[in-house]
Amino acid sequence: MLCCRGQTLPLAGQPCLLRYPCGWWPFLLPTSNPMASSRALLQPSIVCLVAYHIFFMLFVWSYWKTIFTLPMNPSKEFHLSYSDKESLEREPRGESQQEVLRRAAKDLPIYTRTMSGAIRYCDRCHLVKPDRCHHCSVCDKVNNCVGFSNYKFFLLFLAYSLLYCLFIAATDLQYFIKFWTNGLPDTQAKFHIMFLFFAAAMFSVSLSSLFGYHCWLVSKNKSTLEVFRAPIFRHRTDKNGFSLGFSKNLRQVFGDEKKYWLLPVFSSLGDGCSFPTCLVNQDPEQASTPGGLNATSKSENHLFPAKPLRDSQSHLLTDAPSWPETAAKADKGKVGKELTYAAIIGVV
Repeated sequence: MLCCRGQTLPLAGQPCLLRYPCGWWPFLLPTSNPMASSRALLQPSIVCLVAYHIFFMLFVWSYWKTIFTLPMNPSKEFHLSYSDKESLEREPRGESQQEVLRRAAKDLPIYTRTMSGAIRYCDRCHLVKPDRCHHCSVCDKVNNCVGFSNYKFFLLFLAYSLLYCLFIAATDLQYFIKFWTNGLPDTQAKFHIMFLFFAAAMFSVSLSSLFGYHCWLVSKNKSTLEVFRAPIFRHRTDKNGFSLGFSKNLRQVFGDEKKYWLLPVFSSLGDGCSFPTCLVNQDPEQASTPGGLNATSKSENHLFPAKPLRDSQSHLLTDAPSWPETAAKADKGKVGKELTYAAIIGVV
């Protein structure tokens, strides 16, 4: 049988390449009329077509949210007041400056310190650093700072990228085998099949390792920076200081509503400036009181910290009896200007 170009058509159900101005396009043209045979051929093709576009849509959506979501900034309360800035500039380096910073940080929900035990302070932005906060580092993979505001999107981007590549490799596998067994027509298209399979397979291997690593980070509630340098609390270093258990760690990133877990919409718990920690009440300077607030410090004459966690964070501790109670609610601060927050992932 001949097609419109006078070329011989293949047998029933096999693809025919028709030339259009924009290039070659494959069409499934049955040359006979066996209804059962046509349905058997079309049904798997439709399933593959629908699955492909679902994976592709979720992949593009997640990538879009990852690269265009603005990083979280510390709220205004972490910035030093004008008088504190003047006092800090007048004081020489050392304990005098730390006294100014301790006074400025007395009402802030911060638990971590520098390696020397000092308050974490940013000289460039003139603010007290919130816990797990670092200057923005643009991720080479997504051309954006990956942090609290878009870490869920980054995880979904890795997941759907991996599924997309695995789907392409799986559907191309049978033709890849035919390539080596000389089962394909001797045309240039067979080299495209080989390249497509190798590219999809290699990306699948690299993405699976990266995605698996970040799944482990989520299960342990760590950032990549905290893997290489454990967070330092006031009296000791603890690499699992922010871990609340697998279930609560997962909910901290993906939220409480499971219907949003697989969609690239923001559902993470918290405000990006305060985090529940299993060590907060083990600090002798932060003994818990019946009201959920911290008692007066033994070495400092102020409450530290007096600002509790917001509702979406504090219930992570109050749900299970194994964790001590923390305070119940935090005020929402206004967005800062320069220091961006890399809460969960830090630098990729």
